[in-house]
Amino acid sequence: MAWRVIDAHIHLSENKEDALRAYARLSGLKYTLDELLRIMDQNAVAQGLILTSVTKAGELLPNEDVMELCGRNRGRLSPVLSVAPSYAKVSDAIRLAKRGKKLVKAFKIMLGYGGARASDRVFDRLLDYAESEDLPVMFHTGDTAIASGDLADAHPLTLDALANRRHDLRIVACHFGNPWIDDVAELIYKQPNVYADISGLAASGGKYSVQYARSVAEKLSRAIYFAGGADKIVFGSDYPVMHPARAISLVSELEIDSKDRRRILSDNAKKIFML
Repeated sequence: MAWRVIDAHIHLSENKEDALRAYARLSGLKYTLDELLRIMDQNAVAQGLILTSVTKAGELLPNEDVMELCGRNRGRLSPVLSVAPSYAKVSDAIRLAKRGKKLVKAFKIMLGYGGARASDRVFDRLLDYAESEDLPVMFHTGDTAIASGDLADAHPLTLDALANRRHDLRIVACHFGNPWIDDVAELIYKQPNVYADISGLAASGGKYSVQYARSVAEKLSRAIYFAGGADKIVFGSDYPVMHPARAISLVSELEIDSKDRRRILSDNAKKIFML
């Protein structure tokens, strides 16, 4: 393979309150920077975008920690700044993005966590800045990692009105809105400025995990057919929720041609995140 994979959705922190540590244990992962880099080497992953995580109470961990982790391997790991629904947090994120200009590749809004909604006008300044700097904004959509998350707020169709209002904003629906995969297929088909990542889609530790992963591959293949191709779909592992090797394997199970497989694993991320 002459080209290398780009993982556009990786979580990493060294905070003991990180709620994703439980998922790391289920996946048999240590959830460390050294492990992540080793796994990237083993799976031909050239670059990764790093996002912070949430505490067990659903609060975002500091973006500064992500900046510091990426700084240890600059050029290969790039930060995405996650933003809570408050004017102070929006201001903090913009200030940090300005300080890390050219390094920060996107923002992330965790729909369904901490009361965050796509319609919240508290994010207007952030979205204005993202448009002015041509930075994508990623939105958590679909199932939440904690039981206190709000599924109504995390439904991907809440992004439709935002896309109608902001035609110049590049919007990325994370996790392909799972389990609302068909709804995201309609979104990326309808809206020129909406994209989707496939992170964490086959994360299941139940006794039917193999059958579940197969059903996800089938649903995602059909979604790609509906959208007319894979031009707007980006690969992400959602490490440590899902092992990157398993996430890459999921792409190989899609019933699509080799050009679309390469678009998902590499080419689309270069264009969307300007890597």
